[in-house]
Amino acid sequence: MVSFRGVIPAHLLPFTSDLEIDEPNLRRHLRALLDVDGVAGITTNAHASEVATLTADEQRRQLDIVLDEVAGQVPVISGVYQDGSAKAARIAADAEAAGADALLVFPSVVFDGGSQLRPEMAFAHYAQIADATGLPMIAFVYPATSGLRLGTDAIVKICSEIDNVVAIKEWSNDIVVYERNLRALRALDKPISVLSSFSRSLLASLVLGADGILSGHGSVVVDLHVELWRAVEKQDLTEARRVWERIRPLSDACYGDPFLDGHNRMKVVLELLGRIDAAHVRPPLQPIGEAERTALRDAVERAGLAAGRG
Repeated sequence: MVSFRGVIPAHLLPFTSDLEIDEPNLRRHLRALLDVDGVAGITTNAHASEVATLTADEQRRQLDIVLDEVAGQVPVISGVYQDGSAKAARIAADAEAAGADALLVFPSVVFDGGSQLRPEMAFAHYAQIADATGLPMIAFVYPATSGLRLGTDAIVKICSEIDNVVAIKEWSNDIVVYERNLRALRALDKPISVLSSFSRSLLASLVLGADGILSGHGSVVVDLHVELWRAVEKQDLTEARRVWERIRPLSDACYGDPFLDGHNRMKVVLELLGRIDAAHVRPPLQPIGEAERTALRDAVERAGLAAGRG
């Protein structure tokens, strides 16, 4: 069984100028992440890699590239991003056949119509996917203000009653909700890993308790995520605060409004640092303007990031 603990970045996906998968730059990006001591896994086919814009064939190709580059060095977690439960189950089975080590299961956009009043809907979605695969699954917990959110009771039921579900990616973006979810899962007999995706308040979530970090922002600041994680594990709050003061300005710059440009901005940071050739994004995303690029340059300087790696 895969152990979900530590720093697990969700990689970005470079595109060529004609918006095809840029395999050389993807491999270059992956290698930079893998070369950082302390990286415990790689997540692919997720928000950070613009999965919503990828065809099923492109998702499979991306997974194949990641598996080849990782070559067993760390576990590879593949996203299951699909609205229909049967279609999601097929994606999960295909990822297992390709050699993925685990799955990150996104909520269906259908949940946005009020699934909180029908908690059996989310449970059945996860259960149907679990029936199609033997891989361990991470349930993606969306912000508490989102129509795609899972309530604490629904999370507990999914995690406790579906054997494959062994972790959550906690992105509630509400520290009170985060702590409630954390405490409820810690009370279960079954061990459930809580992986923080609370990128704009990462220090607070780690201090409350977490088993690791699973975030697209790790594609930019993976070294700092490792430093922060290790400081919190050692209960060295002074060091953790020092590292967080480096991360926070860049986190704020990347995740500011409009939120939809978050991974767009992260690609620009990689370009500014010379870690990828260009920050192309697929529509409906559009390139950011020069004013934002300037703000990102300033945040990069304040974080003290170096060219070449995270």
